[in-house]
Amino acid sequence: MDLRVIDHSDNELSIEIAGESHTFMNVLKGALLETEGVTAATYDMNPEQSGGQTDPVLTIKTEPGVDPLDALEDGASQVREKTDAFTSAFEAAT
Repeated sequence: MDLRVIDHSDNELSIEIAGESHTFMNVLKGALLETEGVTAATYDMNPEQSGGQTDPVLTIKTEPGVDPLDALEDGASQVREKTDAFTSAFEAAT
């Protein structure tokens, strides 16, 4: 996964995540919205024909005192935990 920080301040982070689709971005956004200290999480992805970027740009806003990079790490950990739990449940069912 190729990441590029576009903007980073005390309470906001914008990062481009190359090669990802709506599927992954919606899962990550959902996990971020459940993360303590996150006030907003969204992403933008322009279609290729628009002439804009084609890779999604994730924007995270946090409460004062919460580093958005830490929030991103927490959100990514939640995604990993959920996928591990799904994998375990799937393997137990087969």
